[in-house]
Amino acid sequence: MIIKKYVVKDINEALARIKYEMGKDAIIISQRKIRKNGFLGLFSGKLIEVTAAVENIEKEAANDVRKENKDIEEENDFRKSIEDIKKIMEKEQLLSENKKLEENKKELSLMEKRILEHNKKFLEESNDNNSNDYLKKEDEGVETVRKEVNELKNLINKVIENTSKDEIAVTVDENSEIKEKLEELDIDESLYNEIISEINESIKDDENVDEVLRDIFERDILVSSKNLNGKVVLVGPTGVGKTTTIAKLAGRLALVEKKRVGLITVDTYRIGAIEQLKTYAEIMNIPFKVVITTKEMEQAITEMEDCDVVLIDTTGRSSKNTMQISELRAFVQKANPDIVNMVISATTKNKDIKTILKGYSELNYNNVIITKLDETTSYGCLYNIAKFSNKPINYITVGQNVPDDIKVPTKEDITRFILGEETLC
Repeated sequence: MIIKKYVVKDINEALARIKYEMGKDAIIISQRKIRKNGFLGLFSGKLIEVTAAVENIEKEAANDVRKENKDIEEENDFRKSIEDIKKIMEKEQLLSENKKLEENKKELSLMEKRILEHNKKFLEESNDNNSNDYLKKEDEGVETVRKEVNELKNLINKVIENTSKDEIAVTVDENSEIKEKLEELDIDESLYNEIISEINESIKDDENVDEVLRDIFERDILVSSKNLNGKVVLVGPTGVGKTTTIAKLAGRLALVEKKRVGLITVDTYRIGAIEQLKTYAEIMNIPFKVVITTKEMEQAITEMEDCDVVLIDTTGRSSKNTMQISELRAFVQKANPDIVNMVISATTKNKDIKTILKGYSELNYNNVIITKLDETTSYGCLYNIAKFSNKPINYITVGQNVPDDIKVPTKEDITRFILGEETLC
């Protein structure tokens, strides 16, 4: 890693020098205000010291490949272990059901015994005349009852033997098929039981599982088609496409909805991203500000009071780093936004979705924007994100073209993606 420090008058001068000397992939890792001492106290002034760094790209890329291969191997081993455990659990379930059936047989035998004892007692109490004919007649009655009970017992045993194992096997097979379907759709495993239970309760004989899933997905997924107005902040982890998304939104709002738009970025860590937004703002002829303090955020918003919508881009932060999230929250609170959009990529692993959404929950986001649908062939994450966030999805991005490839989806649109009826790849 190459690290350099720059003492400059303002952030714009720093950005220009860093980009020229270190390239657009450089990041700003720290910045602080300093005071320059002049001769005999004269000509002193305020400056800022900016520290920037750039990675050794070839080395980092090799490390990333090795790490990714290791992650894939670990995940495959884990999946195999899970499948083995599932098979064992299904066998145990079958044995458990058979055990219950054996208990039912025992209960039936006890019932038979009680019936016979009752009839014998009845005969003894009714046999006051000690007539042999009467006794013979009643014995015949007991034998008839015994015969009927035995026939009933044999019939029940035959039904149990012929149907119980098949029925249990069918239930296990049906649930296994549904699980395979959910796995194929990339639905998070923690949601399986809830979905399977609902399918088993509501499905009709002539109904397809896909149709029941369609109803479940369309019911559980929330969407928002409200127009953006006021101050709108975009938050989310690094690499989900916040900057590209904010450019798409700006284009849509300015060109399609004919609104006056302003752009503010807090993301001073990536030189390339700032240059992209700045160039885009110049092309669109809309105001653009870079802020590095909460006070500058307040000033920038004041300068854009005449805009219908002010879009605010933020620095990508790790959801696990509570200190970074707290710093980001200070900027968000100072902006006093009307809407906070959580931006998350469709390529995010299921096991990471929960962690990311939970980590950003203290920013009180209102809606979710799901990006990079064009970079995956599996869209179950759309349902997982909807369920885990319990927030409306108001935009999806489906390509790299600015501003065209951003859409306001309906529930039906998202469900078609999940069921594989619509794809971008």
